[in-house]
Amino acid sequence: MRKYIKRMSRLVTRILTVLFFVCILTFFYTPFHDVPVGYATAGVDEIDGSGALDSEGPDDFNLSISTNQGSASLSGALKIFLVLTIISLAPSILIMVTSFTRILITLHFTRSALGTQTTPPNQILIGLALFLSIFIMAPVFTQVNSEAIEPYSNGTITQEEAIEKGIEPLRTFMLKQTRRKDLKTFIGIAGIADEELESVDNIPITVIIPSFIISELRKAFIIGFLIYLPFIIIDMVVASTLMSMGMMMLPPTTISMPFKILLFILADGWNLIIGEVVRSFY
Repeated sequence: MRKYIKRMSRLVTRILTVLFFVCILTFFYTPFHDVPVGYATAGVDEIDGSGALDSEGPDDFNLSISTNQGSASLSGALKIFLVLTIISLAPSILIMVTSFTRILITLHFTRSALGTQTTPPNQILIGLALFLSIFIMAPVFTQVNSEAIEPYSNGTITQEEAIEKGIEPLRTFMLKQTRRKDLKTFIGIAGIADEELESVDNIPITVIIPSFIISELRKAFIIGFLIYLPFIIIDMVVASTLMSMGMMMLPPTTISMPFKILLFILADGWNLIIGEVVRSFY
């Protein structure tokens, strides 16, 4: 597990480094197509019979540059920079404000309880947790798209209004899954007085996100404990049986693993665990 975490951290570091340099290069080397430039034009009066152009002197050289100051749209380079920044932060956003944390920890507890170590592999667990998170968060993402992204793309709302309306569905989702005790803990750490919080809407998003993560970790560990219980009983029965038979040198986990897998199959474990985890968000 530690080796996998180290490999993933190095991979994420490389990806973020590449994205950072791409952002820098894109920002500084993107041609400014949106900036109209008045090119130097020579005033042409007429063409004489010899075919020569009668132009004015060099003092009539004019150069004008206009910016998009006062416009509601962003320049192309800035849009690319913002998009690449969001892409680089997408893993953190996915882990922090969605159901991904609880699902992934539950799946890892399930694999550890079975004792299969690397089966299913981490890629499958992460992919399964990702698609389950998309399934659970689909109504929230749809609301963000209809209330924030589409109106902002159509130019009917400003960027500040789009951010506020885009965060609101995520706030509602996180508050439903967050314990009051965790909220009070971080509100106290932030030094926010109770008089300042007239309603839940006044709680800052910087307080809601860590409270939500702590609540998700607690719920995931509770689910993991419940998953472990039947498999621990199998380990105890197998270990006591081997001791009574005098097979003290035979590892109990080697004998108990087939029985764990058999119990998991007979109980339809994947359907049961994943179904209950998904229902816990509703």
